[in-house]
Amino acid sequence: MSRNYAATKLKGQEHWTKKGDVNLFLWEKRAPNGPKNGTVLFVHGSSMASQPVFDLNVDGRPDSSAMEYFAERGFDTWCMDMEGYGRSTKDRGTEAFIWEGADDLSAGSEYIMKLRNSGPFMVYGISSGALRAAAFAQRHPERVKRLALDAHVWTGEGSPTLEQRRKKLPEYLKTKRRPIDKAFVRSIFERDHPGTADDKTIDAFADYILELDDSIPNGTYIDMCNNLPVVDPTKITSPTIIMRGEYDGIAALPDLIKFYELLPNPDKQFAMMPGIAHASLQQKNYMICLHIMHAFFTQPEPIYRTYKP
Repeated sequence: MSRNYAATKLKGQEHWTKKGDVNLFLWEKRAPNGPKNGTVLFVHGSSMASQPVFDLNVDGRPDSSAMEYFAERGFDTWCMDMEGYGRSTKDRGTEAFIWEGADDLSAGSEYIMKLRNSGPFMVYGISSGALRAAAFAQRHPERVKRLALDAHVWTGEGSPTLEQRRKKLPEYLKTKRRPIDKAFVRSIFERDHPGTADDKTIDAFADYILELDDSIPNGTYIDMCNNLPVVDPTKITSPTIIMRGEYDGIAALPDLIKFYELLPNPDKQFAMMPGIAHASLQQKNYMICLHIMHAFFTQPEPIYRTYKP
């Protein structure tokens, strides 16, 4: 094994389902004593498959795997590779646009519900994964119990990262995929505020990503540069938390506040995460992200309320 990270504490199980003729890979880690607190579905972003983001164990980094963190706290945890990423089908030439990711989540969630007789889900999406998760929640509100959107973006106004990325839009439009390497992965941690992640974690993260992919689809980049907004906050009725890293260059604060204000369900929160840039779960302050997510997913349901979706 080439990756330099710690052995996993919990055994995972791979699953496969179909979206038409597309094979979709899912990865599960279950609570040791049964999922008494529900099911978490993690949704990856533009630049890597799911396991490096949500199930990365690094020596000397307790609770490094978000999936194990939640499994040990009584959740059944799942992630899945969108079409075009990781172990899912990559030979159809898809560009993996945001709403195609929502299609993947529809197929994946249906598989989980039938297999485990579970749902609705706690859903966490990061970066363009937040957009995929929001699109899924907009399409299937009955499948989403609570929704966490991290490093989210709505209109893209005020985003320095997207401002720079738009300069390369003609390149993205010419091809369906773009190559990635270790320097690219490292740039994710250097573009906003260098120093928010340690080298050991970045290296383990990059190694895992590159074991699964040497190129990634351009669709989410095109959507985020050219097609925003792709989701409508007024149509997201699930309880929702918006999570923003202090230094995140994609998630402009005024844009997110407007999105938050338009969410119709009063069971909503906005959380700022100090010392965090874009890739929250690979940052030095990753425990803040896990704590916020866990608190939101275990929040008691209101006894009195007048809002009805």
